[in-house]
Amino acid sequence: MDKEVVMKPASLVATIFLALISLGHLLRLVLQVEVTAGGIIIPMWLSAVACFFTGGLAIMLWTEIRRK
Repeated sequence: MDKEVVMKPASLVATIFLALISLGHLLRLVLQVEVTAGGIIIPMWLSAVACFFTGGLAIMLWTEIRRK
């Protein structure tokens, strides 16, 4: 018997949003894009931390909403 997975729309949107943010940080790291906010250069290591953090949250949310 197949178990049908029903995802809540808000959880799905949050998962996609977190994954896109993580992908953006990953692209910044790969392409070595310099980001300046308010005259301060944002270090690359901060994007590495943000990439792992948001990617981890996306994966945890994805697994939780698929588990029943």
